[in-house]
Amino acid sequence: MREAEKLGADGALRLGVIGVGVMGSNHARVLSELPGVKLVGVADPDRKRCDQVARTLGCASFADADALIREGVDAVTIAAPTQLHHDIAIDCAARGIHLLVEKPIAPTVEESRAIVAAARRAGVTLMVGHVERFNPAVQSIKRAIKDQDILSIAITRVGPFPPRMSNVGVVIDLGVHDIDLIRWFTESEIVEIQPQMSSAVAEREDIALLQFRTESGVLAHINTNWLTPFKARNIHIATRDKYLIADLLTLQVTECFGFQPDGSYSMRHLSVGYAEPLRSELIAFVDAVRSGERPAVTGEEAVASLEIAIRCLDARAARTAAPQRKGPRRVAG
Repeated sequence: MREAEKLGADGALRLGVIGVGVMGSNHARVLSELPGVKLVGVADPDRKRCDQVARTLGCASFADADALIREGVDAVTIAAPTQLHHDIAIDCAARGIHLLVEKPIAPTVEESRAIVAAARRAGVTLMVGHVERFNPAVQSIKRAIKDQDILSIAITRVGPFPPRMSNVGVVIDLGVHDIDLIRWFTESEIVEIQPQMSSAVAEREDIALLQFRTESGVLAHINTNWLTPFKARNIHIATRDKYLIADLLTLQVTECFGFQPDGSYSMRHLSVGYAEPLRSELIAFVDAVRSGERPAVTGEEAVASLEIAIRCLDARAARTAAPQRKGPRRVAG
């Protein structure tokens, strides 16, 4: 039964948020503002945090996902720690509840595939929160490369170490964003990987240089780390006819084109509208639930990107361990 047949008298889609850390609390904020959506409540075992978010947004607070589900929801967004995604998503799907699961979809490919299979069996919408696809600068790039013969992609995603991070390294936390973008931009699968990683400060990898070749022949490179003292998010794409430079933080996209034999060329700034990426993502999720159409980021796409990220980590683990550094990098001053 599709959602149009299940909605209450007011026609509102009843949503809940499971997990109200930084990302989950933003999910709840945006959902509370969307027309045609009723934020039923938020669930998190951190009662103080959960109650605070609920009071701010005027919704109910629940100690766990089961209590929220029993209150009655049509769909949920799951922003709990990654290791909990599998059990929560499987339970929600079995109850006929539509799902938006934050990236990465699960810690392992096996668990990720199980979530996809459960959603398919239950006939519920499953979308995965690869929010970077909804960045206005990224969408401007996607329009600019339509029908272009892409030659290479270089992505830089760096910044300082996040104190909240404990159970994953930069490849899963940051790199998986750009693996997804490479696959989305090229509409081609990654068939070759050449990863280089190191743990300079953190227990897990905090520097990664990842090189790929897609089935269509595009060469791609990701530079990501937690050592840069400032955030930077840049994309460079070369095609047969143009060269694109994008700053995902300032939302500036520059296109070089009209290359001449003497080395001259023309430049222009592409139009980039402004919209909060998370809001655009959640609107897309709500639309997919209501219409039954294919969601903007499918579970299958998320599994494929996670699989590439894990292949990078496995390749590192398979190598002979390099000599360990004697200690963390020292900062002068």
